[in-house]
Amino acid sequence: MDATTDSIPRPSASRATARPAYFVSDSTGITAETLGSALLANFPGVAFHRHTIPFVDTVGGARDVVRDIQAAAATGAVPILFATVKSAEILAELMASGAVVVDLLGGHLRELEAALGSTASEQLGQYHGVGDIERYFARMRAVEYAIEHDDGQSMRALDIADVIVIAPSRCGKTPTTMYLALQYGLLVANYPLTDDDFPSDGLPAPVAPHLDKCFGLTTTPLRLSQVRHERRPDSVYSSLAQCTLELRRAEDLYRRNRVPFLNSSTKSVEEMSAVIMQSMRLRS
Repeated sequence: MDATTDSIPRPSASRATARPAYFVSDSTGITAETLGSALLANFPGVAFHRHTIPFVDTVGGARDVVRDIQAAAATGAVPILFATVKSAEILAELMASGAVVVDLLGGHLRELEAALGSTASEQLGQYHGVGDIERYFARMRAVEYAIEHDDGQSMRALDIADVIVIAPSRCGKTPTTMYLALQYGLLVANYPLTDDDFPSDGLPAPVAPHLDKCFGLTTTPLRLSQVRHERRPDSVYSSLAQCTLELRRAEDLYRRNRVPFLNSSTKSVEEMSAVIMQSMRLRS
């Protein structure tokens, strides 16, 4: 799998000096972590020690979390707790923890209840449940397609791809491909650009018939060299000169063939996916 090249550097800090941040949910914790992290990203000068605690669906489980939070509070700053919990009883336990509690569901559910004239379901974990069965199976098929077509392993059925991500090795193709498949159910293939692909001005033969589906990734030579060095230290493959050459040739190829492309060096997988979907007009 391609190494992710898109993390924005955060301030380094020991756990002792970082502010504890808890993401607590009665389901998988994905929503709490995603929304909570989006809020914390607005404070780049503060370091956080993050804990995700899923499936807190009983009062006893909430009390275990509270003990954890209180132990953390005793050693430093007051923890911040982001909660996606429907049960008022469980939420009340968390509110009594002494943490700064951000209820990510409560206020919005009440607003929707008022707007829709209906009471929210008490069933837990619906957001990340199977829900729409057809949509669920579409996402699973997309993941299977992404795995089959990862790193140019298969050229079968490229005509049904929604996107073909092309880039030199280790520019972030695989994590972006998998995110688009799992999150949005898109059929995404990815193809690595190698030395064999550059004798001609056109796109590599396997993807050339699908130019309108192609999207390119690039990065900075230094970042690419660092990522490759972790895989093959002190090799030609990871040398700054080789990385500079490959990226220059890839960007020239994108421009000649009018392939939209994006620098992944300072972008998250989520940001890259959003840009790809907008650029390829894949948003519904």
